[in-house]
Amino acid sequence: MPDPQTASPRQNEDLPMRTLMQTGPVRRAPTGRRARLAACVAAALALAGCRQDMHDQAKIEPYEESDFFADGVGGARIPPAHTLPRGTNWDDVAFTSGYHPDGTMVAELPLELTPELLDRGEERYNIFCSPCHARTGAGNGMIVERGFAQPPSYHEQRLREMPLGYFFDVASNGYGLMSGYKAQIKAADRWAIAAWIRVLQRSRNAPIDVLSPEERQQVIAAGASAARPADEPARQAASGDENENQDDGRAAAGREVGAL
Repeated sequence: MPDPQTASPRQNEDLPMRTLMQTGPVRRAPTGRRARLAACVAAALALAGCRQDMHDQAKIEPYEESDFFADGVGGARIPPAHTLPRGTNWDDVAFTSGYHPDGTMVAELPLELTPELLDRGEERYNIFCSPCHARTGAGNGMIVERGFAQPPSYHEQRLREMPLGYFFDVASNGYGLMSGYKAQIKAADRWAIAAWIRVLQRSRNAPIDVLSPEERQQVIAAGASAARPADEPARQAASGDENENQDDGRAAAGREVGAL
C-alpha cells in the first residue's frame, strides 16, 4: 500500500477511506503563497528604483524661492541696474530694433556689406522665409501653394520703397499672420536677411545705368538675341497663334532692353 503522505492524487484514490481519514489530507507545496511572495518582492524592488530626479530637477523655476540670494528670490530676478547680458548689442537701439532713438526706421545696413554677409542672408532667408515668401520673394512659396494666406510680394512698389529697418522689424516682431523670429534668428542674421531681400528686389528692378559698359552690352545683346529677326521665314508665322504671340513678346522685350 502506498504511503498516503507521499502518494500521488491518483494513488490516493485507491486507498481506503479509513486510511485517508486517519492520515489526514495530502500535503502539497504552497505554490500560491510563494507566487504572492515573489510578486511582493518584485514590486518592492520596482518601487525602490523609482526616483524623482527627473521630476524634481536641480534648477530654479520662475518665482521659485532660493536660499542662494539674501532676499530669498531665486527665479525671475530683475537684472542689476546698468547691466547688459554678455555677447549682445542691447545698448545699440538701432541695431537691435531697426529704429533710431528718435523713432525713425534705419535706412542703412548697420553691418559691413560683404559677400559673406549676403551668403549668410540668403541661407537664413531660404530656411526661415522662403516657405511663404518663395526664394524669389514673389510671395508664392510652398506654404501658400498648400492653402495658406499669401504674403505680399517684395517686388511691389510699396515694399521696394521701405527702408531696410522695416524688414528687420517685421522679421523680429512679425506682421499680420506672420509671427516674429526674434527668438529663432539672432539680430545679425536678421540684418543679413534684410540685405538679401534688398538683393531680391534689385534683381527685378535694377536700372541699367548702374551696370558697367561691359555689363550693359551683355544685357543688350541678350535682349537682342531674344527678339525675332525681321527676315524670319514666313513658315514661323504658320506655327500657331500661341507661338506667334510668344515671339512678339520676346521681340518687344528685346526692343525695350535695347532702347535702354
